[in-house]
Amino acid sequence: MASPTAPAPTTRVRRQLATSPWLFAAPGLLIVGVFILYPFLSTLVNSFTDRRTLLPGRYVGLANFRELLHDDMFWIGLRNSTLYVLGVVPALVVLPLLLALLVRKNIPGITFFRSAFYTPVVASIVVVGLIWVWLLDERGLVNAVLEAVGVGRVGFLSDQWLLLISAMAVTVWKGLGYYMIIYLAALANVPRELHEAAAVDGAGAVRRFLSVTVPAVRSTMVLVGALSSVAAFKVFSEVYLMAGPSGGPAGEDTTLVMLVQRTGTGLTGRVGYASALSVVVFVVTVALMLLVLRADRKDES
Repeated sequence: MASPTAPAPTTRVRRQLATSPWLFAAPGLLIVGVFILYPFLSTLVNSFTDRRTLLPGRYVGLANFRELLHDDMFWIGLRNSTLYVLGVVPALVVLPLLLALLVRKNIPGITFFRSAFYTPVVASIVVVGLIWVWLLDERGLVNAVLEAVGVGRVGFLSDQWLLLISAMAVTVWKGLGYYMIIYLAALANVPRELHEAAAVDGAGAVRRFLSVTVPAVRSTMVLVGALSSVAAFKVFSEVYLMAGPSGGPAGEDTTLVMLVQRTGTGLTGRVGYASALSVVVFVVTVALMLLVLRADRKDES
């Protein structure tokens, strides 16, 4: 006989049903809290202090953010990161779509090309960067070919703008396969009847692409634009490997994330100032995503 004070079986079942989802979600929530939420809050708090690597620091209010406005390197990093977005995102929105249209055709040897296009995605960015540095160096393979055909050597890694463009090319080259897979998934859901109807109406390949394919994968293009915008603005590895820790000639190719790394590391690192830079990067990346989504909503309306 059950004790009169014991909860009814239905009450226990309800409690278990209420707590079970949280028990399953607890490991994931713990990981998010420790590795994402806590570092974010810590960075936000440190941005209002003058903390250094070995010193706890004190509250300084908005002093770090005011210093940003007078820091020439901050404006150089903001310029380069913005140019990176403008140079990389359009290419990563359009080129992978064209590549996906190509590799989805059943032609002899297409499996090899599918693998070849995706190989840079799984390759280490360090390995990729070093390979391209070797190719574009003053005594590298590309300059050797240019000199052999009479063009002369080109300072891909010594000229400020050529170095930035070269890094953009590496980013596009490495990201093509990744976004190609996303587009392939989207193209698989496009009804074949739409292309057949357009062909019956006399539409050519280009017209079918603009009138059928692009509208059908429009939401995927917005997704690719948002992802590539955030990734391009936070670029670090490509420019760091090709320009070096100094950020190219006179530091003119430094990006914002490179500036965060340079400012906040080392025994004398200014953790507070680097945290303020990180907050700016976070705000700008969120703003980029909101702009892309808002533009998409305007086009739909």
